[in-house]
Amino acid sequence: MSQDFIIGIDLGGTNTKIGLLDNRLKIKDKIIFSTQKFRGKECLINALLFYIQNLLNKHKIRKEKVRGVGIGLPGPIDSQKGIVHYFPNIAGWKEVSLARIIRQKIHLPVLIDNDVNLITLAEFKLGAGKKSRNMVCLTLGTGVGGGIIVEGKLYRGSSLSAGEIGHIPVAADGPKCGCGAKGCLESYIGNSRILKKAKALFGAIKLEELTQKARHGNREARKLWQEVGSYLGLCLSGIVNFFNPDCIVIGGGVAGAGSILFDAVEKVVIGRAMAPAKNIVKIVRAKLGQDAGIIGAALLFIE
Repeated sequence: MSQDFIIGIDLGGTNTKIGLLDNRLKIKDKIIFSTQKFRGKECLINALLFYIQNLLNKHKIRKEKVRGVGIGLPGPIDSQKGIVHYFPNIAGWKEVSLARIIRQKIHLPVLIDNDVNLITLAEFKLGAGKKSRNMVCLTLGTGVGGGIIVEGKLYRGSSLSAGEIGHIPVAADGPKCGCGAKGCLESYIGNSRILKKAKALFGAIKLEELTQKARHGNREARKLWQEVGSYLGLCLSGIVNFFNPDCIVIGGGVAGAGSILFDAVEKVVIGRAMAPAKNIVKIVRAKLGQDAGIIGAALLFIE
């Protein structure tokens, strides 16, 4: 019997997305729920199990027709053993054998990996990095995640934790980060940090509203986005010099600022990175949007 479906899950600090995909990675149906609604890991795991079964029941799909469940998670993951080491922005998770727990409950193969690794895989295979060979992908949101493609393959590192670009220090000292260190890139350009600065200037405001103010010529809003772009550009300059990628893909909610952010990033990279590496790298916006994580999770089974 052919296995025609894959469940792809993108578990984020704010929302969790569960998709039902076919073998061509087309999303047949999707459920989105608030991660924060389910306090504690047991509640959240039970929610995952409930919504997986809900999708299968809704479409009358027998488990024999499902290849498995792929899950992207926001933190350091042992993808070989299926263990969550911890989540920087979700409390209560430490050395959790998530793949085993879910596999025993639903009797399907389960593969897990870092969420941005899977977004990187999706953007490389099907999105903005499709024609690249060496690629870096960043997601800018609650946290700043990163993934790396080396010679066409996802690079996970010696302890399977490569790509934590958000925790590269950009200052010797600075704001305390969710990881416990100070001066990380994430502590300067994570959306909570941006909104904290914006609130001091404009009162209660959303990222989209801050972007609109900047586009309509508000000097303070433009200055704030340019500052974010400068910090990001500084970090990416080092990555360009060290890794020499041909493509840097940037996604996530903060990337919605568009050209205001990207122009500032490119200006710093052009000014700070070295030739010939800076001459060939393309800095582009991610293409797959909100679906990249669940597509990447399903790709674990195609790969």
